Amino acid sequence: MVKIIELEKRIESFQLDIKSLLFQEKKIHGLIGSNGSGKSTLIKLITGLMRPDQGTIDLGSLRSKDITFTTQRPYMLHDTVYHNLIYPLKIRNQIPAKEVIGKWLDLCGLTGKEEQFAPSLSSGERQKLSFARALIFKPKLVFIDETMANMDPDSIRAFERIITDIQSEDPITWVIVSHQPTHIYNLCQEVHMMEAGKLLFSGTPTETGYFMRERHEKQWSY
Repeated sequence: MVKIIELEKRIESFQLDIKSLLFQEKKIHGLIGSNGSGKSTLIKLITGLMRPDQGTIDLGSLRSKDITFTTQRPYMLHDTVYHNLIYPLKIRNQIPAKEVIGKWLDLCGLTGKEEQFAPSLSSGERQKLSFARALIFKPKLVFIDETMANMDPDSIRAFERIITDIQSEDPITWVIVSHQPTHIYNLCQEVHMMEAGKLLFSGTPTETGYFMRERHEKQWSY
């Protein structure tokens, strides 16, 4: 379980202020909110890319090497597709198994492109490679920050199947950020809604839907 208590971070005029937030382990969580609500800032704080001004981020038994994340604009090493894919294994001193490499190349539609310069891939292909690279070392906590935004519908469905297959075999914890509600409601068991740096609501997709409808009705009743 990832437990966040009294977390604060100021960046210029923006203030993140999360009183309490829990990510239950081995569940798929959705993190929603408009641009500027603080979703990406929160992920950077949890993953250690930024330091909070104050507050507690309790990762429980997780270590930094158990956590990974993907972004909407993934960074590609100036190297081949193959070396980008195996990089997480290399830095963890794991030997890349040929069958595992082949499996992930096939899943992300990059079979035959192992020796291609990774930054030359299309935007969608870079997203797929980033996704595969994040999962190849079997992490325990994965943050997906708009990674599926530039994928075609078939690729999105394929990666949704990968996520559900992993959960059925050896479940891990996911936090999925998306502006496309279908990703969140199709996949997630818990949804956390942010606005202006604060957590507005946490609940099941159904409960979140009720909350959003009631909030919308109240806004229009004035």
